[in-house]
Amino acid sequence: MLRNRSLLGLLTAELVSLTGSSMTFVALPWFVLVTTGSTAKMGWVLAAEMLPIAIFGIPAGSLIARIGAKRTMLVSDAARGPLLLVLPILHHTGHLTFPALLGTAFAIGVFAAPYFASSRIVIPEVAGEDQRAVTEVNAILGGANQLTQLAGPVLAGVLIAATSASTVLVIDAFTYVFSFLTIALVVRAGKRVQPTAASRGILAGVKFLMHDTLLGPINFVAQGLIVGIQGLAYFRYDGNAHVLGFLFGAFGVGALIGSLAAQQLARRANLMKLAAFAIVAMPLPLFVLSASLPWGAALVVVAAFSFFAPLVNAPIIGMLTVRTPEALRPKVMTAVMTVATMAGPLGFLGAGIALRYISLSTLFIVLPALLALGGLAFATILLRQSAAPDLPGVASVAHG
Repeated sequence: MLRNRSLLGLLTAELVSLTGSSMTFVALPWFVLVTTGSTAKMGWVLAAEMLPIAIFGIPAGSLIARIGAKRTMLVSDAARGPLLLVLPILHHTGHLTFPALLGTAFAIGVFAAPYFASSRIVIPEVAGEDQRAVTEVNAILGGANQLTQLAGPVLAGVLIAATSASTVLVIDAFTYVFSFLTIALVVRAGKRVQPTAASRGILAGVKFLMHDTLLGPINFVAQGLIVGIQGLAYFRYDGNAHVLGFLFGAFGVGALIGSLAAQQLARRANLMKLAAFAIVAMPLPLFVLSASLPWGAALVVVAAFSFFAPLVNAPIIGMLTVRTPEALRPKVMTAVMTVATMAGPLGFLGAGIALRYISLSTLFIVLPALLALGGLAFATILLRQSAAPDLPGVASVAHG
């Protein structure tokens, strides 16, 4: 698979651009937190970037089908680079206000859903219409992406401490330029999708999912973990930016190992049973964070949590992609991402506001408990359907 030129191009583009994005994901809320001391405002900024995915995600499926996945990725990269430069320019000139920060974060988030959905839609063109092969490629892409979760936060912590958060934003802007050039010159996939009667209409993907027999429950609390991790570094570990970077880097370490495991297991395991086991096990380590731990121990806990995410995502996205008719894939993928991402703003805001009234210890009891309940419900559905020989489609909410 790695000899495929288009796959290598896609891997390279995502490695670079997502490294920059993961740096910004740490730097942007950290900037808000250290300048205002408000977890609520930090939650608002994170929510502003996630909210447009929920609003524009479903209509983006029509755009992808009309102009093709490759062109959609190019448009997304071409827009996000200049938008990110707006923030350091305003900050440098003394004109960066909180409303301007929210507006720019929202504008950047508009292009997230089209890009992610497009990068997954091209996979069957690269790997063929085999469910296990598509799952394996998803695991490879997931592993590459998790490298960014390791390198990006650590680099962000070092750069923030040595320079400023604005420097991180400038670097991220140029990673989008690199991604644009790589996709334009190397990737030979992502053609325009020919419409069918079933694929017409903005809500065609939603209608397909509504008739699916494996529509998983929605979990609205997973994104609250991001605010919790920022809170750990700020309140429990003395506002240390280096610890913040290491904590987010631990997500990458655990998920990278999980992606390698998912790639191997995709060749022989029952994909539904694998996802069912992983989604139940994933939140259990988080309960340990309710205790006051040395930051080194907290790294291990975070890595253990993130290890299970690829074991859920790769099988589910693989099954979903192959079982969905080609003409419907753009709209189905954007619909699934929209449903999953709708949890983001609620999770960010809820956790940010909750930390004004409850302790970190309480948050890390309530949050994993809610995750565990949602995971058990989803695992029950997966196990009931795992013996079914033919399913019209698979839809779920990807965690992680």
